[in-house]
Amino acid sequence: MKWLKLTAATLAFVFAVISVSGCNTIRGVGRDLQKGGQAIEDAAN
Repeated sequence: MKWLKLTAATLAFVFAVISVSGCNTIRGVGRDLQKGGQAIEDAAN
């Protein structure tokens, strides 16, 4: 159950990052996803 909650929170966070940033290009989406992933990684450590 803990894994499911973490996955749901991660997906919600990534979606929020993409939505808030309002990026207009595929490159921008990639950068946003990378930054979101890095933030999740940092939070996990």
